Amino acid sequence: MERPVGTLPLHLWGPDDGIPVLLLHGFPQTSRSWHAVVDRLLAARDDLLLAAPDQRGYAPDARPDDVAAYAIGELTDDVLAMADALGAGTFHLVGHDWGASLGWHLAAHHAERVRSLTALSIPHLAAYGWAIRHDPEQQRLGSYLRVFRTPGHGETALLQHDARRLREIYDGRVSAEDVEAYVELMRDGALTPALGWYRAMGGELARTPAVDVATTYVWGSQDQAVSRAASDRCGEFVRGAFRHVELGGASHWTPDERPDDVARAVLETIARGCPG
Repeated sequence: MERPVGTLPLHLWGPDDGIPVLLLHGFPQTSRSWHAVVDRLLAARDDLLLAAPDQRGYAPDARPDDVAAYAIGELTDDVLAMADALGAGTFHLVGHDWGASLGWHLAAHHAERVRSLTALSIPHLAAYGWAIRHDPEQQRLGSYLRVFRTPGHGETALLQHDARRLREIYDGRVSAEDVEAYVELMRDGALTPALGWYRAMGGELARTPAVDVATTYVWGSQDQAVSRAASDRCGEFVRGAFRHVELGGASHWTPDERPDDVARAVLETIARGCPG
């Protein structure tokens, strides 16, 4: 089922009165990146209301031209509006890539709304910021940020030569069908708005406070964007119950590549955070 929240489509599974779980996708994907995880969550529990939006910049009717429209505060307001539309005073939060970054921000600044956080791939933003400044491996892995943040350069780099570099991002870990869907979406006008998330980010992200909610951080040992040093420091910025799950051999694309492990982590985090 799909429910519009403003200009954003919110895809829903499970009973209307279920425990609300919001799943936030990252770049360059959409809510379809959660389908395999959703299937496993629904098979495990029948009392969850799962909600996955196509976020600002990705949804065809939510692509503002102003880069400031993609600032973290605007993105946060989108998520809170979705929760309000569901009648969810509190909710469990699952995020991958940029969805994880947004999740960390929400857990830090709106802890009264977030019952638990499962963050995939991207560690606490203070840990990531430290690694960008001090870890040579993270500096190498994060070199793409300069390209993405430069207007025009990111678009050309990703879409030229039949979108070769965009396809390479998925590293053969995402299904060919999904890759083609994402490439088509980016060609059809989503790429510049999606890159707006990178272009709007400022130093406030690296200053994100520690979080107090029950949190699980899931990292693949072959993540192409996040170093081990960044991953290892994540727990230093969580004051609540914390678990670090390393998926040996997994890449950045854990929801696609390891949905069983991701679903298990989500279920365990929900149980620790607040089962009802």
